[in-house]
Amino acid sequence: MREAAVERVLSASPPVVRRRLDPATLVEYEGSFDVVGVAEDGGDTVVHAAAAGLELSLRFRPSEDGYYYTQEGDAGPFDAMETWVTVAPGDGGRGTRVCLRSRVSLGLPLSGLTDRVAAWKRRGELERALDRIADDAA
Repeated sequence: MREAAVERVLSASPPVVRRRLDPATLVEYEGSFDVVGVAEDGGDTVVHAAAAGLELSLRFRPSEDGYYYTQEGDAGPFDAMETWVTVAPGDGGRGTRVCLRSRVSLGLPLSGLTDRVAAWKRRGELERALDRIADDAA
């Protein structure tokens, strides 16, 4: 598995940023898939998404400082994917530090190369999501 991470301090307060984040919105912010359904399952939220004939389900678990989510089952672009979204007060108590971090694997031969490409693609999704969070919270 390879890791991709992005982080930024936003001028908005943590409560303002947290109000803008929910599982379906996070998937939309990433920009690769459209949300086609949302279901609650034992305290978790499962987001069903689709794009260009590919469907996947993402299981979101709330955490004290954001969300942790994984791609469920065999459907989806990755063999394995897990993501952490954290929201915390910025340095010196000003603004909000938002961090998005993923670990991904395609489960293909030459994993050193293929997982690196997957992490590069995932980093682009995380950057896009962070840009949209920043725009929405401004």
